[in-house]
Amino acid sequence: MDLVPALEEPLQQPLKSVLGPATAKVMAEHLGLLTVGDLLHHYPRRYEERGQLTHLAELPMDEHVTVVAQVADARLHSFASAKAPRGKGQRLEVTITDGSGRLQLVFFGAGVHKPHKELLPGTRAMFAGKVSVFNRRLQLAHPAYELLRGDPDDPDESVETWAGALIPIYPATAKLESWKIGKALQTVLPTAQEALDPLPDSLRQGRGLVPLPEALLKIHRPHTKADIEDARARLKWDEAFVLQVALARRRHADAQLPAVPRKLTPDGLLASFDDRLPFTLTDGQQRVSREIFDDLATDHPMHRLLQGEVGSGKTMVALRAMLAVVDAGGQAAMLAPTEVLAQQHHRSIVEMMGELAEGGMLGGAEKATKVVLLTGSMGAAARRHALLDLTTGEAGVVIGTHALIEDKVRFHDLGLVVVDEQHRFGVEQRDALRGKGKQPPHLLVMTATPIPRTVAMTVFGDLETSVLDQLPAGRSPIASHVVPAADKPHFLARAWERVREEVGNGHQAYVVCPRIGDEEDDPKKPGKKKPPESPEDAAEKRPPLAVLDVADQLSKGPLQGVRVEVLHGRMQPDDKDAVMRRFAAGETDVLVATTVIEVGVNVPNATVMVIMDADRFGVSQLHQLRGRVGRGSAPGLCLLVSEMPEASAARQRLNAVAATLDGFELSRIDLEQRREGDVLGQAQSGARTSLRMLAVIEDEEIIAEAREEATAVVASDPDLTHLPALRTALDALLDEEREQYLEKG
Repeated sequence: MDLVPALEEPLQQPLKSVLGPATAKVMAEHLGLLTVGDLLHHYPRRYEERGQLTHLAELPMDEHVTVVAQVADARLHSFASAKAPRGKGQRLEVTITDGSGRLQLVFFGAGVHKPHKELLPGTRAMFAGKVSVFNRRLQLAHPAYELLRGDPDDPDESVETWAGALIPIYPATAKLESWKIGKALQTVLPTAQEALDPLPDSLRQGRGLVPLPEALLKIHRPHTKADIEDARARLKWDEAFVLQVALARRRHADAQLPAVPRKLTPDGLLASFDDRLPFTLTDGQQRVSREIFDDLATDHPMHRLLQGEVGSGKTMVALRAMLAVVDAGGQAAMLAPTEVLAQQHHRSIVEMMGELAEGGMLGGAEKATKVVLLTGSMGAAARRHALLDLTTGEAGVVIGTHALIEDKVRFHDLGLVVVDEQHRFGVEQRDALRGKGKQPPHLLVMTATPIPRTVAMTVFGDLETSVLDQLPAGRSPIASHVVPAADKPHFLARAWERVREEVGNGHQAYVVCPRIGDEEDDPKKPGKKKPPESPEDAAEKRPPLAVLDVADQLSKGPLQGVRVEVLHGRMQPDDKDAVMRRFAAGETDVLVATTVIEVGVNVPNATVMVIMDADRFGVSQLHQLRGRVGRGSAPGLCLLVSEMPEASAARQRLNAVAATLDGFELSRIDLEQRREGDVLGQAQSGARTSLRMLAVIEDEEIIAEAREEATAVVASDPDLTHLPALRTALDALLDEEREQYLEKG
């Protein structure tokens, strides 16, 4: 049957053909808006009501703001200056008020004439500019402004431009004030009538949502607050639904693929392994294992996300799944993001399996298999050996880095791929590994970054999700404290004393720094001056603390006589492995490292972690790092060192991390502090997020319902043959965001 072609989207018209090249250029450069549709989907940040005033008292410093206020007072001062020695220099000071506070506007020189005539007491206007402080008072210097009353001499400034009781305030920049965006929208708004509506009529009517053209009109030109609510409800549904359809189609396509069912064998390798375990699996581990075993037994590929707290025993669950596949005649591959982690997994799996990992070797158990490691830095002979074991099927389990994906790697019968820390791998890498099976292998994705349910549905929406939320018995609590190094330097001295005490008691410690610290990344080097990267950097006027510097200072100072080593990503793989082995064996007391230790490093004897410049790490990353201690029977201690002032947002973030060990709670805090686009991993790519209206935390219900609706639509019409407008919206989403979204799958 021929597909109905996707419809032509009228809103794809370039802005320059409608607004003229100059305005279109500014919109493209400063806001990333290229088409009429982009502009129509650039929604107001908030609305000002005529007669209801903004809070001048709460203006943020150094930010570009738009305010609506009334002129209280205007005075013209003359003064002498180098340019005007006879007192001809002029300064216009205008005080505006909104009832909550007052703000001074200042205009100088030739720029005073127009505002002097227009900004008379009683005049209301919108003002936009950067907030600064002069003589301990807030001010805007040379703000742009737009009068809010009809001016018979100037048709452009007439009150008609701002018809309606609510004035939209748009996300704006210094080069493009909110009202200029408003005027541009006035020009393109009639085109909104032609917008294709991606929602099926039955869904839209069933949920009482307004049509898309009406929603666009109401979001930009609302007459009442109810208009805004109607528009927001509709536009949130669009975003949630189109994305969930993309993910539902991917799930549907995966379900059509054939896979070899790998059914449990009652008395094979897995049973022998379970018999050897010196502890009982938690209820959570048993429940999740059952979900995985059920999936493995089906004839289409498993597609499951296993998320669990740091230390909840995910590796144990993954290993049992791998052994079940080996029992069923297949091979299992575990893909790790770094060599350190691949080596760590290999060591711990071989230790856990004991003689069961010695297949074909003297002393190996009867049902044993071989567990091989494959990384990019292995010697040629070891690599040849590992590749041979994979091709012949001698090795049932392989653990490796992206070296596993290379063309030379051939498997005898790849049945399961386990991906550790999925967010580090792209779709091509994962698909390349899946392509190595005779039929698509089953896929288990693990993450130790707890993800709220809605984000899992939005980002990993094509995976079924299993959650491990119980810690195994014997894991110790971790106490966390913020160490304010700037306010109370003696607290930092006490932190190093605590490290010495733990080492004195036979334990070990980590010290984590944000930077390595050699010539390559030293901002102090001449000719390599980097601009400060964040307000925190600017406030501190110093580069982040570095591993090499801190290790040196500690060895010569507070930790003199203690065995200190460093570990960072620029070391040779063999050196990294040697350092980790010495630390794991207890031959090193303190490891000063970058975040290479963030994931998977397991040394139960390490009880204390000091994180330097902790404010430079994200909430989830701090939680990951902290999970490296308290892994044995002794309690863990995590000290978050920061020079940021008590009232700063960075310190509030650290206080939140210190206050709870609940990773799901922290991930919510993390999301609330970041833009939605970052949540979906797009901040780095520079692509505009397609979530302009939907907030993944607040709109949990909409996302869950959209997922249900999308699944039903795709089940009844997988090719969307009867929904050409939805196909058009989907093509637009995938075209712009295929890499960003679907690499998460």
